[in-house]
Amino acid sequence: MTDSRLQGVIQEATGEHKATVIWLHGLGDSGNGFAPIAPELQLPDSAGVKFIFPHAPIRPVTINNGMEMRAWYDIKSMDMESRADVEGVHQSSDLVQALIEEEIASGIPANKIFLVGFSQGGVIALHLGTRFNQRLAGIVALSTYMCQPQSLAAEKHEANASVPILFCHGQQDEVVPLFLGRSAYQTLKENGYDVHWKEYIMQHNVCLPEIKDISKFLQQQL
Repeated sequence: MTDSRLQGVIQEATGEHKATVIWLHGLGDSGNGFAPIAPELQLPDSAGVKFIFPHAPIRPVTINNGMEMRAWYDIKSMDMESRADVEGVHQSSDLVQALIEEEIASGIPANKIFLVGFSQGGVIALHLGTRFNQRLAGIVALSTYMCQPQSLAAEKHEANASVPILFCHGQQDEVVPLFLGRSAYQTLKENGYDVHWKEYIMQHNVCLPEIKDISKFLQQQL
């Protein structure tokens, strides 16, 4: 991985910029994959929301025969305990944190910045969001799981101890099985987080009722 700064798709706010959503895609996708979802959320123009859909770095992925693709971290095996490459998670978390800090430097306070992530992107959103040293507006975890759940209690930052988290998962997900999402949700609950669980009759994707729930969540926090 050689990227020093994440590139991606940016959709500027309509009118005054008041809040930012950073949306992280899944394995093998890019920021272009989720960019069309922004207008589907039907957020009011008055909310002044800017969307950033960053592209993950390109790296070889072990379970895909070492093929190079956009990935937030390597997946060396499908073993649930070691599915996420911890070093890669830390590297990508640092890159996404740099995006957050750029938004803060531009005048958007941390409590007006959301982290949203799908699958691999959700792993990064949960890992970084719970450890970031300034209060965020919220975290949305989509069809995902948690890297090193056993380390959360020691590593979580007090600034985001009460950050609202929306956790969404498909009942028919064969890529990230439902029990992995529920396990992450339970870990968050046990650590005192304000986390809300939603599940849908879908596979490893996003559905319209879920988009409506995400929109409602974002607007509630704004």
